[in-house]
Amino acid sequence: MIDLRLLREDPDRVRASQRARGEDVALVDALLSADELRRSSGVRFDELRAEQKQLGKLIPKATPEERAELLKKAEQLKTDVKAADAAQDEADAEAKRLLLQLGNIVHEDVPVGGEEDFVVLETHGTIRDFGAEGFEPKDHLELGEALGAIDVERGAKVSGSRFYYLTGVGALLELALVNAAIAQATEAGFIPMLTPALVRPRAMEGTGFLGQAAENVYHLEKDDYYLVGTSEVPLAAYHMDEIVDAEKLPLRYAGFSPCFRREAGTYGKDTRGIFRVHQFDKVEMFSYVDPADAEAEHRRLLEWEKQWLTGLELPFQVIDVATGDLGASASRKFDCEAWIPTQGKYRELTSASNCDSFQARRLSVRMREGKKVQPLATLNGTLCAVPRTIVALLENHQLPDGSVRVPEMLRPYLGGREVLEPVAK
Repeated sequence: MIDLRLLREDPDRVRASQRARGEDVALVDALLSADELRRSSGVRFDELRAEQKQLGKLIPKATPEERAELLKKAEQLKTDVKAADAAQDEADAEAKRLLLQLGNIVHEDVPVGGEEDFVVLETHGTIRDFGAEGFEPKDHLELGEALGAIDVERGAKVSGSRFYYLTGVGALLELALVNAAIAQATEAGFIPMLTPALVRPRAMEGTGFLGQAAENVYHLEKDDYYLVGTSEVPLAAYHMDEIVDAEKLPLRYAGFSPCFRREAGTYGKDTRGIFRVHQFDKVEMFSYVDPADAEAEHRRLLEWEKQWLTGLELPFQVIDVATGDLGASASRKFDCEAWIPTQGKYRELTSASNCDSFQARRLSVRMREGKKVQPLATLNGTLCAVPRTIVALLENHQLPDGSVRVPEMLRPYLGGREVLEPVAK
């Protein structure tokens, strides 16, 4: 959530942020009114309680005639205090409800617009000219089936559409990617983490995934647990309700977990293969930092993602995501999109988001510097979303005979294999 002091002092900035996101600007004025009512209700309660306490001191000293009148007044005050307390709780709950609906304040440099209004910041690598090489590229599913690596037919039989099996060398390729990603993150100073895939509502709400993103979240109603769509959720909640000493920052974690997404609203999109699926594994970087260092850490996360994709020898571009596609928690987000030959376009592989103190306020994660205690900042960055990375690897490194060249970085994690060979049917 945002700082209410910012809302009071600069409501126009908050309105501009809402407008840029394509969200309801009226929410800002509703929250201002609710906050004013919350504060005035608190003042009213405090005044009545003070009067009640003062009256309590007078009663023992009063004459019998005065005491009867004072007791009558005390009874009325008791009723008034109870009502004021209830009004204060109601006003506080309403202000909190509205505050949780408000997205983070977008960074001033973020391009304004929707999904297609991003700005390309950098382009890396060379896109292969398959025509010049004398063959038509196959898509990842055709390649994966020939390699004995991907089985979507049986995935659909067992679990339905957008599910799959990674088999044989496909399973080995996932393990290689995960181990290589964790090795890079560990070398960069991240603490490896295996995180829960089921979380309580507060963890999911605290990271901002029960607002506009709620339609893509799986909820187990009987137990009131949520299946995470990213290890960002349990990593953000790891220090929930804690105060961290400033000298211990930054705290960096690399989480590996299964991820689950309903993919609501994507009917007909990416239905072939494993690019858009309901369950996948991912290595996620997560940082807790001093808010003053948040923008610099954001750039560092992006550099680690670029290092990863460069090591995989993939052509990619870096984009500055537009305001309408940020998600509630991020003030700014950089995506790395890899070139997918058979689609003829760049597609998102990694994402790095600066959430400032938005999540920390919701989860009550604070830092102590001297006598000062304040919310810290949280950031997250995908290092390896496994299925999409496999898609990019197979298509970009395919050879004319249907085999796939293994990038040098991955070879130590695949027993020294230099090429993945098709299997006999």
